Amino acid sequence: MSEATCSLRLDLWLYRTRFFKTRTRATAFAAKGKIRISRFGSVRRAKNGAVQVLADDILTFAQKQRIIMIKVLAMPERRGPAVEAVLCYEPLEEKHV
Repeated sequence: MSEATCSLRLDLWLYRTRFFKTRTRATAFAAKGKIRISRFGSVRRAKNGAVQVLADDILTFAQKQRIIMIKVLAMPERRGPAVEAVLCYEPLEEKHV
């Protein structure tokens, strides 16, 4: 993971950290406005996949009957193995719907 990269598009970050199988699915999900991004105490909804994600952002979204809340730790350079992907975020809370 490169330290020079300090932000990444939301859809690319979700794809590379293996929350979605394809970038197209990540982009479509982000376009639905169902992802909340908490940054510096303010919360906003992502309206598309082009929204920039920064380290320390908190992402909240529903996936497969679960509410996922994670803290972004790093920007992955590629879509690598799951072991590598989990190093880019910290699970904060998970609720079953």
